[in-house]
This record gives sequence, C-alpha cells and structure tokens, in this order.
Amino acid sequence: MTLSDPRFLSMSCWLQQLFGKPLQPKLISGDASFRRYFRLNVDGRDYIVTDSPPNLLDNKPFIALARAYHQAGIRVPKVLEFNEAEGFILQQDLGDKLLLPELTETNVSAWYLKALAILPDIAAVRESELGPLPDYDAAFVERELAIFSEWLLDKHWQVSLTAAEHTMLTESFAILTASALAQPQVGMHRDFHSRNLMLKDGKLWVIDFQDAVLGPVTYDAVSLLRDCYIRWPDAIVEPLLKAFFEQCREQGLVGKDVDFATFSRWFDLMGVQRHLKAAGIFARLHHRDGKSGYLKDIPLTLGYVADICERYPQLQALSSWVRLRLLPLTQQPAQPESQPQPRPQAEAKEHK
Repeated sequence: MTLSDPRFLSMSCWLQQLFGKPLQPKLISGDASFRRYFRLNVDGRDYIVTDSPPNLLDNKPFIALARAYHQAGIRVPKVLEFNEAEGFILQQDLGDKLLLPELTETNVSAWYLKALAILPDIAAVRESELGPLPDYDAAFVERELAIFSEWLLDKHWQVSLTAAEHTMLTESFAILTASALAQPQVGMHRDFHSRNLMLKDGKLWVIDFQDAVLGPVTYDAVSLLRDCYIRWPDAIVEPLLKAFFEQCREQGLVGKDVDFATFSRWFDLMGVQRHLKAAGIFARLHHRDGKSGYLKDIPLTLGYVADICERYPQLQALSSWVRLRLLPLTQQPAQPESQPQPRPQAEAKEHK
C-alpha cells in the first residue's frame, strides 16, 4: 500500500469527513480474502477500519450478522459506521491479542471450554435482518469438497487420478456429505477457531462471522478442537468433545436419542470434510490470490484426514491414499506465487 493507493485515498477522505480532520490510518493486516484492516487513533481512542471492496465482497452479511450476534449476547466488535457504496467499515478496536498465541497444553482446555460455551448462542442465530441464513445443504458441501479436487489435486499438484482413485474419492465424499446432512442443523459461524477469537478484558470476542450459515451441529466445534493451524493431543481433545456433547444435549441441540458414539462420528467426519476443503483453499490462496503463507498448513490438514479416516472402515482407503500419495507431495518445493487477479463479485469466493 502507498499513499497513491486509490482505495486508501478514498478511505482517508471518508474518515476525514467523519471526524472532521485529516487522519492517517495504519495498515495492520490483510486476511485470507480481499479485505485489509487498518488501525486509526483519534484523540486517544483506537478504531479498526476495514477496507472491503464491494465489487469483490458482499459486506451486507457482515453488518447484518454483527447486529444479530450482538443482539444474541455474543461479544463481537461494534460496527460504528458503514460506507456501503465504497466498502469501508469503522469498528470497535478489540486490540491485537488473538487466542491462538496464548494457548498452551496447560491452559487450552480452560480456554476451549469458554469458547465452546459461546456456541449455543451462535447456534440460536438462524437469521439476520437479511432473512434466514443460507443452508449448508448437499450442494454446499459438494462445492466445498470440489475445492480440494480442483485446486490441490489438479492445480497445485497436477495429480492424475486413476479410475479406482476417482471412484474412491466419489464414494468418500458421499459418506462425508451424508454425515453432515444427518446432523441437527443450527446457526453456524463456519470459521470458529483460535485465530478468530480475540481476548479483551479477559473475555473471548468473536470475529470473522460474515459467512455464517445453517449447518451441522458439530461444525464449529471441530473447527475449534481440530484447528487447521495447530493440533492438540487426543488426550486434550476427547474430554472437550465429551463436554461439548453434554452441552449440546443440555441445550437441546441434539436429541436424547443421539449417543456419544454417533455424535463423535459426526464430529470426526465433519472434520475430515473441513480439512479436505481447507487444504484446497490453501492451494487456491497461493495460485489464485498470490498468498503462499497458507501452503505450510496443508500437511497438518491432510495429516488429520489420514489419521481420522483410519478409524472408519469405509474411509480407510481414503486414509491410505492421503498418507501414501499426497503427504509425500507436501515435501516438494512450492510453485511460484501467481499474481492475484481482480474478479467480479459474482465470481469471488470466500476463503473459509
């Protein structure tokens, strides 16, 4: 970014109109999309300014969900001003303390129990002022799994599937889709993990919720407990999963007829679907958007797939294939980054 950046100049003009004086917002980060985040200090008070180009991103769900989550008692940053035409958002500043860097094997269970306690409130948000949340239906799940095939297998590694491998993947994807659809459907954040939870005043605050949908009850929990960016020992994860199961039963999010074995299978297979999708997204970020930093996370996501699928006879072929065919490819040097290409909003995809 330079002072000649047209969007930066437009944002600076907008902020000057709001506050009545020239200001210099400072870039603090981008994310795995087309958004950029700036910090602004005015008279000793800090704000966050989001640059979210409306030709590439639909900002209305974020604004609507911020209001819906706030009304549900979920701690989210307050939206102070919204320039819909230009895609600038002025928000409350939560600081810089993400949950992830604070976690250790000693304290992770306590923090994760606090995070899991937020999920019933998120589950209750099934609509916003824009209407019902989108359905995480079969077509949605299949589109996400297609990201793995298109971007990781085809684009990143140019893997040519044999007829047997293609059949195995098709059958595995069908199992994952059926498991997702068999679960009770609730309001779902869709990217609920330790990089999207912030610490302020000793409490957890939720960010990056604009892609919320109605979806499987285990999705947000597996996003947290089997994080794409860090892996915790099973001895930590399993008691947390049991605690979440009991919480879901107490809150009426699953029926009394659902036993822990069924719930655990839902959780495991939901994680496999999410990790396959994430591996594809990490490749897409590199090739389509010129962001190579996520390639290092592909081995972790595929490692989850290999290990979890090994527990289920119907998915053991997928486990072996990922372990023997794909994980060795993660040791190869990455291809050079592609230059990101602006695309119309209709073609812009989320990076969740």
